[in-house]
Amino acid sequence: MNPNQIVEQAKTKFMGSLDHFKEDIKKLRTGRAHAGMLDGVQVEAYGSLMPLNQVATITAPEAQLLQITPFDPNNLQAISAAIRNNQSLGLNPADDGRVVRVPIPPLTEERRREIAKQLGGKVEDAMIAMRNARRDAFDAINNAKKDKQIGEDDAKRLEKQVDDAMADIKSQLDAAAKAKEAEIMTV
Repeated sequence: MNPNQIVEQAKTKFMGSLDHFKEDIKKLRTGRAHAGMLDGVQVEAYGSLMPLNQVATITAPEAQLLQITPFDPNNLQAISAAIRNNQSLGLNPADDGRVVRVPIPPLTEERRREIAKQLGGKVEDAMIAMRNARRDAFDAINNAKKDKQIGEDDAKRLEKQVDDAMADIKSQLDAAAKAKEAEIMTV
């Protein structure tokens, strides 16, 4: 493997970890309604389980309300039941025959702290993935050094490039985490 490919591959893995982290934190509640809150909901429709966003459109007309409009009105009851039965959400939907409205209750201080702890866990998961990618890159560099493909100086330079790339992504990850934590703790 070309030594420069090692650094590029590590950068790609670091960016993948960051992107996964950003997608993951979108699912954390912040006290405001957003369509991403219902991403994990599976609806029993047409004889099989389907993601909610494939059987209905989800909008947030107000900060504390989600509105779900099914593509097929026959699925209205199934959508309500799927949201109500999802214990991790703790939401109580109401339907009027055309749309399902889901009021989002305000978060308590205790719940905000709980969600902030979850955020910390997600940060740690992303850091573990990045450290694993760095270790893989270092192993590849050491193998290239052992095989006499690169010299000692080149190995040190490549390791520094990998560390610099990781530090850059880590700063982006920390900034995203701080912004999300501020969003969570804001009443």
